[in-house]
Amino acid sequence: MLKKLLTASVLLAASQQVFAAECETTIDSTDAMQFDTKEMSVPASCDTFKVTLTHSGKMPKQVMGHNWVLTEEDQAQAVVSDGMTAGLEDDYLKSGDDRVLAATKIIGGGEETSVEFDVATLKEGENYTFFCSFPGHISMMKGTLTVG
Repeated sequence: MLKKLLTASVLLAASQQVFAAECETTIDSTDAMQFDTKEMSVPASCDTFKVTLTHSGKMPKQVMGHNWVLTEEDQAQAVVSDGMTAGLEDDYLKSGDDRVLAATKIIGGGEETSVEFDVATLKEGENYTFFCSFPGHISMMKGTLTVG
């Protein structure tokens, strides 16, 4: 009986770790203005999803800073344009911009940051765009996020 309980406990703990791993991801950014992925899929079974952004480059954020921003597909360029005047101290995002669904802080080489967002705010089967809002970076640093 004790052996069955221990086995059940181990299986439960392992399944919780696997489930948690499905509800988070890490994306790397570089001094060459690149994310290491262009596509992300969020399981609809997740309540929240965590994105950890790393910067494997060496340049400081004032020169080659990166963040991870999520918007509806057709809102990305407008968010970037409106954020240009916000400056580095506001992560090149206009304060209170409702089009921003999730965003990290801007980081420099060797740093990392993360953001968690509510999956229920996204629609299954719809494409969302993730990108870096540092001036000029969206041209090379963007991708598609889907829920499903």
